[in-house]
Amino acid sequence: MVGIYISLWVRKRLRRHINNLKVSPVGVGLMGYMGNKGSVSISMTLYQTRLCFVCSHLTSGHKVGDEERRNSNVSEILKRTRFSTTLHSDQPQTIPSHDQIFWFGDLNYRINKPDEEVRKLVAMKQWDQLLYSDQLCKELRRGHVFDGWNEGVIDFPPTYKYEVNSDRYVGENPKEGEKRRTPAWCDRILWMGKGIKQLCYNQADIRMSDHRPVSSVFAIEAEVFDPRKLRKALNLTSAAVHPVMMLDEAELEL
Repeated sequence: MVGIYISLWVRKRLRRHINNLKVSPVGVGLMGYMGNKGSVSISMTLYQTRLCFVCSHLTSGHKVGDEERRNSNVSEILKRTRFSTTLHSDQPQTIPSHDQIFWFGDLNYRINKPDEEVRKLVAMKQWDQLLYSDQLCKELRRGHVFDGWNEGVIDFPPTYKYEVNSDRYVGENPKEGEKRRTPAWCDRILWMGKGIKQLCYNQADIRMSDHRPVSSVFAIEAEVFDPRKLRKALNLTSAAVHPVMMLDEAELEL
């Protein structure tokens, strides 16, 4: 995909417990299929828990109705993402069919306030006032997109658009011919599923781009079948399987 990349790193002690690794790219850019916008998704099982990671870059722009185009991108990604399961019919084929899902990337949702007002509130660190007008928060409240998904508390500055190698937003020192971009939380991390606890949600101090990357650490519960209990259950001609739970951490950083 053009400009969309996802890399999954696993602790050595967990590697042998990961199976059914599959990847599915979806383009939603030019003509609805070009890869300048879209997603790359990874499906896998950790022990007996089915995990999905979605990295996406949605439609840009701050014109009226652009948030609806981003909502449409999400719907298309959910509809068109398919994981091949020819050999394992019991494995998930779509994003929602997983137990735990993490969706992250440049979602491109903006803030519905005038530029000057946004910059003033950013300087005052009035995040709640800004988030009330954040397009993604509004669309979530209305149930127009990511229905049933979660996002952590945002207590860091908007992640876009910065001058490269600087803490200044583009437009603070206007340059001739430069487009003025209103600061916004374009870069987000959302999740869905049981047994997920977010431990932190931060903006990273990396200045190589006009975006500030965001990162999050989660503790997740993964289902682990105990073979001894399973054998015992089978010997007793019982279909019961007794799972035990384990905790592990997965770090997502863009």
